[in-house]
Amino acid sequence: MKVHKNLASLPSFKNAVVTIGSYDGVHAGHQAIIQRINELASNIDGESVLITFHPHPRLVLRGHSASLKLLNTINEKIQLLKQFGIQHLVIVPFTKSFSQQTPQAYIEDFLVKRFQPKRIVIGYDHRFGNNRAGDINLLKAYEATSGFEVFEIKKQEVDTIVVSSTKIRKALLEGEVRQASEWLGQPFLITGEVVHGQHLGTQLGYPTANIHIQDQYKLIPPVGIYAVRIHHQKSLYDGMLYIGNRPTLDGVEQSIEVNIFDFNENIYGQQLQIDFVQRIRDDIKFEGLEGLKLQLAKDKADCLKVLRGMEKK
Repeated sequence: MKVHKNLASLPSFKNAVVTIGSYDGVHAGHQAIIQRINELASNIDGESVLITFHPHPRLVLRGHSASLKLLNTINEKIQLLKQFGIQHLVIVPFTKSFSQQTPQAYIEDFLVKRFQPKRIVIGYDHRFGNNRAGDINLLKAYEATSGFEVFEIKKQEVDTIVVSSTKIRKALLEGEVRQASEWLGQPFLITGEVVHGQHLGTQLGYPTANIHIQDQYKLIPPVGIYAVRIHHQKSLYDGMLYIGNRPTLDGVEQSIEVNIFDFNENIYGQQLQIDFVQRIRDDIKFEGLEGLKLQLAKDKADCLKVLRGMEKK
């Protein structure tokens, strides 16, 4: 998959089959649409092109609302999309001026001029241009003169995708990461840089990598202990993840810390991808560090039980 971030340097696409959307989560519904554009492209010896936007349009049009939580950062979205056979991913820098172009300019100067599409696959409720005045009917009016054919994603499919995204976010915010992963069709994940912490885990016999997530709009599941799998370079490790403010130490700021089992490397400054498997328990305040240490031993055993159980499936 080729990733394009500069609209001024796009290649000449061959018989482009284009779809447009946020694709947050790249969940099972999204994957069905991607499969469709790949098949349509194959049928006309063409190339599949997925157009998405960054930042998310809601952040630009409605201000930086703290209520907006995304399933993926832009880099996570790129990595997920690589799995599904798309030939070109175009990340359009979304600005207020881009949103204010007329629907006709959007079609003529953006879609036709830059992509020369042969087929465009969009939902029945897709809107574009200033005040979101453009719709699928306007696109279809251009079919005869602009050389493309519009394929509609039916209402039921679009509604299913919207419902899926809502259900996935709700499940994650309730700690139901296993259910969310089933709806995603892949594990829910976070990625971040390993930074220095208080090194308390090392003192307790459970050294942790503190994870810094740069994107403030990334959805983070609720506090607690989670069974996880960690991608480091080209290896995959089992582990347990803590999200919380360390109540035993009267902490205030939330931290994300992962204990990687059977691992002893210096990885400060490196990026980790962490796949969530199952929530083990809520956060607990202990009277002292000895009680916390005993609980961590139980947590590790519980996480291993979950992770080994998955291997047997």
